[in-house]
Amino acid sequence: MKNKVYYILIFCSLYITAVTAQDKNDELKITTEEVAVKKKKEKEIPPYEPLAPARAAFYSAILPGLGQAYTKKYWKIPIVYGAIGTGIYFYRQNNNTYRDLRNTYKARLAGEDPNNLEFSNLTDNQLIDLQRRFRRDAELALLVTVGLYVLNIVDANVTAHLQQYSISEDLSLRPKMNFNDLNAKPNYGLSLSYSF
Repeated sequence: MKNKVYYILIFCSLYITAVTAQDKNDELKITTEEVAVKKKKEKEIPPYEPLAPARAAFYSAILPGLGQAYTKKYWKIPIVYGAIGTGIYFYRQNNNTYRDLRNTYKARLAGEDPNNLEFSNLTDNQLIDLQRRFRRDAELALLVTVGLYVLNIVDANVTAHLQQYSISEDLSLRPKMNFNDLNAKPNYGLSLSYSF
């Protein structure tokens, strides 16, 4: 019995607090100063600069990585210098080895003592084959380095061009699947939304 009384008291007290929490004023007064219409914030779109991609490419052609700094893609600068530096390193290594092999071969043909030369353990045919290989590797490293330099310029140009591309919610492409009510099969399609 005591539990029933206890539950009834709790139940009634909940309703009493809800009743006392009501406003006593039934009138609704809203002044025009209090009503404010929130304006939708419009995105500020920077003006289109048609020469920005050309400027970024020019900067990258002058100094590799400068075009990436111009487009504010600073994380690409170490990659550019690492790639071009690696190509230059392999070119110099292969070219220096090629020159050493060529000088050893020329010294042998000139009649110098073969035991005093750097590659004394190699035969003449091996020297010729190694010269060809290291020369080819040096030329390939130079070609890759030039390709990476051009890729650096193209990357700066494309990045500057894509920074001006509008990626807004006004233009969207959303795949959509609807069910056909007549035969209960799915209909596939794309919807392109474009608002001015």
